[in-house]
Amino acid sequence: MLCYSGMTYPEQQTAWITNMAEKFWTVTEVIRRFEIDGDFLRNLEEEEIICPVCRENASDKLLSREDVENLRLAKILSEEMDVNLPGIEVILQMRKNMLEMRNQFDAILEDLAKYLQERLKHRL
Repeated sequence: MLCYSGMTYPEQQTAWITNMAEKFWTVTEVIRRFEIDGDFLRNLEEEEIICPVCRENASDKLLSREDVENLRLAKILSEEMDVNLPGIEVILQMRKNMLEMRNQFDAILEDLAKYLQERLKHRL
C-alpha cells in the first residue's frame, strides 16, 4: 500500500489516482475520497467537465480515470483558486490541448532521433 504521509492533499489525490488498478470508480467512492459536495459533482456533469457512465442494474454511475483527474483539478481550481465553472472548463480544455500537443511534439522528436541515428549509421 502507498504511504501518503508527508504529501500535500493534491499529491495524495494524484498518487491515489496513479496507483489505482481500476479503470472506473463509482461516484460514491469519488465523493468520499475527494470530500466533494454532490452538487459540485452534478454541476461538473451538467457542464460536461466530467461524463459519468451508467451501468445496467446499478444505482451508482462510474467515472473514468480521466474524469477523476478532471474532478480533482476542478476541485483545486474551485476551492483554492476561486475559479468558476466556465473558467474551470476553459482551463481543463486548454490543459487537454497542451497535453495533446506535447504528445505530438514527443512523437516528432522520437522520429527525428530515429532519423538521425539512421543517418549516423550510414556515415560510419
